[in-house]
Amino acid sequence: MTTLASRLHHHAQNSPADICLWLLHPQAPPETIHYADLYRGARRWMDTFQANGIQPGDIVVIIRQHDTDLIDAFWGAALLGAIPSILPFPTEKLNPGHYRRSLEALIGVTRPSAIVTYEDLEPELHPLLGEGSPLKAILTGPIRAEAPLDDTPPGLDRSADEVALLQHSSGTTGLQKGVALSHRAIFNQIESYSQAIHLAGDDVVVSWLPLYHDMGLIPGFLMPILAKRPLVLMSPFDWVRSPAKLLRALHDYRGTLAWLPNFAYNFCANKIREEDLAGLDLSHVRAFINCSEPMRLDSHMLFYERFKGIGVRYEALTTCYAMAENVFGVTQGGIDGAVVEDEIDRLAFTEEAVARPASSEEQPTLTLISAGRPIAGTAVRVLDADRRDCPERRIGEIALRSDCMLDGYFNRPDATAQAFHDGWYLTGDLGYLAEGELYVTGRKKDLIIVGGKNVYPQDIEALVSEVEGVHPGRVVAFGVVDETIGTEEVVVLAEPDTTHPDDAKIITRRIRDAVATGSDVVVRYVHLVEPMWLLKTSSGKIARGANRERYLRELRPSK
Repeated sequence: MTTLASRLHHHAQNSPADICLWLLHPQAPPETIHYADLYRGARRWMDTFQANGIQPGDIVVIIRQHDTDLIDAFWGAALLGAIPSILPFPTEKLNPGHYRRSLEALIGVTRPSAIVTYEDLEPELHPLLGEGSPLKAILTGPIRAEAPLDDTPPGLDRSADEVALLQHSSGTTGLQKGVALSHRAIFNQIESYSQAIHLAGDDVVVSWLPLYHDMGLIPGFLMPILAKRPLVLMSPFDWVRSPAKLLRALHDYRGTLAWLPNFAYNFCANKIREEDLAGLDLSHVRAFINCSEPMRLDSHMLFYERFKGIGVRYEALTTCYAMAENVFGVTQGGIDGAVVEDEIDRLAFTEEAVARPASSEEQPTLTLISAGRPIAGTAVRVLDADRRDCPERRIGEIALRSDCMLDGYFNRPDATAQAFHDGWYLTGDLGYLAEGELYVTGRKKDLIIVGGKNVYPQDIEALVSEVEGVHPGRVVAFGVVDETIGTEEVVVLAEPDTTHPDDAKIITRRIRDAVATGSDVVVRYVHLVEPMWLLKTSSGKIARGANRERYLRELRPSK
């Protein structure tokens, strides 16, 4: 059972009646999907691919909303021995023109043989079938035929070292470099990460995360299905509209594990109404796992205080550092004990790039939470600008090496070569090591240096998001070089909850005061922008680079 296809085939033959997952829908009853159901649905899609000339080893791009065909098409490609890649579908948050251009560029690099999509999007994709295109078919549904359980699909014969799937890193549209992952890397990750979180027979995973994101695809989809742990899967858009449904699903299905990016802790705490908590008991949830963006202690405390009344334990708030290039998890914290907190000297952190333990009550401090320790098979280093190992507590670039590393960026040898140094993958993330624990402080490319001080934009964004009149989470901070003073200046863009001119002046002043009071930074440039002006990535994060470029084009004051 060395491939995705062989593992699914084994489960379908040996445990056909076992529940694989429950698929939740916003306006319809949940679907209960057994392993036999999943296999037969996948076989129908495999037959559809074969009928359209798709071969083992071909790329199959899947752009579908939350439904059974999204799931079945993925596994149908795996059964064929093709290489599935789930991409985000266009929404109002993704610029349509930019999405189409990015998709065309992606197809030019990955050269897929088929696109699986939904009927409303199909007409927009038809121009991609032009002369010279590698595309053989754009498909919106499977062949509706009964499929056997006891056959031997081509995917069973694939090698463990062949590419199993492509994940695409999260950018402004999500259509970025394709991370090529082998079957062996995926199984190594699932084994090591399962050990790290002590995955057990009575675990139930509940996920609302999109399958085009590594956190949704691996722990929220592949891991439970391959490891035979029941999965409850809901639409990310349903969660955004009603975040209480995640807590309800955890209660109804006795869920024990759920992954959330940091913003989701705040979102749930602020948006879920008291009446939605009636009758809920979450004392059985053993781990809410914070992952995919810088983790904040205040977010954990907010979530805990809001939901401790329905059984959420503080010890269940855990942390993880992960990336598609390592399949998923790099480190895990908080499973064998409370997440480690590190109170450090704020000035040493910003001015010296050192996480020095706080030594005086008179000095301003900063408390960071650990991302945990490396999982089995993964090693972590922190490197300085000369790519030498940093001393403990010195901030540098995080590098890693593992047995579940990407094969490379698909058809991008240039990007692959740039990403590695002496066999170590350079993550582009900043952090430090202390007593074996990894602390992630931000992205190297996002770091703002003002007069020699290191400014982390997420810290500024967190301060501004608390300002009265600012729409929470609709804030971005970045640096722009001011040639006249020879250093960077911090720029803040925020979407207000009001459009009245007098209110705008008050909110702008509040933003400047909040940053000045809560940090050592003075913000010169504050711009309030109209609703939906700010660009987000496909995974819902504010896209700093894209917003910086838009600011320079449209808003930067002329000299």
